[in-house]
Amino acid sequence: MLGVFSRRRGASPPPSSPPEAPAGQRVYAIGDIHGRLDLLRVLLERIQQDAECHPDAERTLVYLGDYIDRGPDSRQVVEHLVTAQPSGMRSVFLMGNHEESLLGFIEDPEAYAGWLSYGGLATLVSYGIDPGPHMAALPLPDLAEELLARIPEQHLNFLRRLQEAYVLGDYLFVHAGIRPGVPVELQSRQDLLWIRGDFLRSTAPHPKVIVHGHNISEEPEIKANRIGIDTGAYASGCLTCVVLQGRSRSFIDTR
Repeated sequence: MLGVFSRRRGASPPPSSPPEAPAGQRVYAIGDIHGRLDLLRVLLERIQQDAECHPDAERTLVYLGDYIDRGPDSRQVVEHLVTAQPSGMRSVFLMGNHEESLLGFIEDPEAYAGWLSYGGLATLVSYGIDPGPHMAALPLPDLAEELLARIPEQHLNFLRRLQEAYVLGDYLFVHAGIRPGVPVELQSRQDLLWIRGDFLRSTAPHPKVIVHGHNISEEPEIKANRIGIDTGAYASGCLTCVVLQGRSRSFIDTR
């Protein structure tokens, strides 16, 4: 299927001219939501308004992952993503490291116990699990079992089907980034969902311009080789979307 990331061998050459979205397409990519349903609703409304001003364009909406944790409405965000997508758009959902951690906790709670300390507790609360004093005494397998019992099957299926990356024109959309110097087709899942330092420091051209979240910045980071749009929505109140059409780019946010 067009745009779906695959691990076929052979590196793609880096773009030799300014990056370009496919002709006739307008692409919206949304950064880390982290349980802020209020901001997601506002941003989607603004995206819909923008899309109505471009009725002739084929519109694609790419979510860069980290829908859950930290903010108060993880369950509600997932429900909204599953049931209430904007009309007239193709939606693409990528996996973030927080979704991977939730699924890992369900499968192996001892190995993924750290998830509870970097946002997971907020997700437990949103699914109706009491975070009271007794939680510390609850064995991790029991806690994982309770979480599994409370997550609707539709939510689990959604989370398990999330894509690692998405290619469209001269852009590669991922949650965290890529390993510099490694062909796109050979990138590891670990790097796509978790990488920071080596990717963020790199000024070398990548085979595609990377559109990513994961690393919080006050404003979108616009570099020659990447565009970062995690503006820390759960704490800042600013959820950001980059809009790509042809060789142009612009931003929509909730401020």
